[in-house]
Amino acid sequence: MQRYFISRVIQSLLVLAGVLMMVFFMMHLTGDPAGLMASRNASPEEIARLRDQMGLNRPMTIQFFEFAIDVLSGDFGNSTRYHQPAMDLILERLPATVELASISLFISMIIGIPLGLLGGSNPNSMVDYLARGAGLFGQTVPNFWLALILILVFGLHLGWFPTFGRETWRFMGLTLPTRSVFLPACSLSLFTLGQLARFTRSAVMEVRSEDYILTARSKGLSVRRIYIQHILRNASIPLISIVGVQFGYLLSGSIYIETIFSWPGLGNLLADAIGNRDFALVQGIAFFSSFVVVILNLLTDMAYATADPRVRYGE
Repeated sequence: MQRYFISRVIQSLLVLAGVLMMVFFMMHLTGDPAGLMASRNASPEEIARLRDQMGLNRPMTIQFFEFAIDVLSGDFGNSTRYHQPAMDLILERLPATVELASISLFISMIIGIPLGLLGGSNPNSMVDYLARGAGLFGQTVPNFWLALILILVFGLHLGWFPTFGRETWRFMGLTLPTRSVFLPACSLSLFTLGQLARFTRSAVMEVRSEDYILTARSKGLSVRRIYIQHILRNASIPLISIVGVQFGYLLSGSIYIETIFSWPGLGNLLADAIGNRDFALVQGIAFFSSFVVVILNLLTDMAYATADPRVRYGE
């Protein structure tokens, strides 16, 4: 087990190194960064001066190593739009994105997992058709389309929920969400809900067909005991990996939803940075989001290995 943990840490570090290289060269794939960042009326002399200030005249290898050292110290440079350190802006917007992703995951779990359990326990029943339909709907319908429908119905027509911005309230020193998070969270949770419903249904049906379940039934164990001690216990172990992966997806894939609802998170900040050619901020958000996803996947793999010691890793 220890060997597996060490190998996963090494793999994660290699992935982060690859992401760091991609983020650095991403800025140069668009052409001359100085020419893109300068105003449209900038003279060649002004562009050359900006290029010199950014250090773009030096060899590429030197630029990369300096960039890597700055990133390891948490310095992504200053935002050209906000005139603040990019890392400060990222940390300022991070709580809103974590709040949205956490509530979206909660909605997905309380609907998708029970639906999958019921569908897998009752094959070809009405609830099974509902579980399969929810899985298909969640994985095929774009979440931004659902966001527009929710805004139209519950925001504009019924007026039950606000359609833009983030509202919070303070309680005992804690910042808590309000109803403003409901519509964006429901929109963002659509794909994850479908994933969990389909995955849970498949896991339950697979476990129900195992020999030890048939043995338990032949011994006369109650249905309740079989489900609690055998089916649910064994079917829930693979859910650890899917939940961890989906949480990373929710954190890093919310750019459309945050933009539609004007949610002040990292996705909205990234869209704004791309539109204003703010390279330092784009690089910072891209690497920081990748770093969070890699760490989440690492923790998920370790949790899965701990929960299921039967798995023989590294062989």
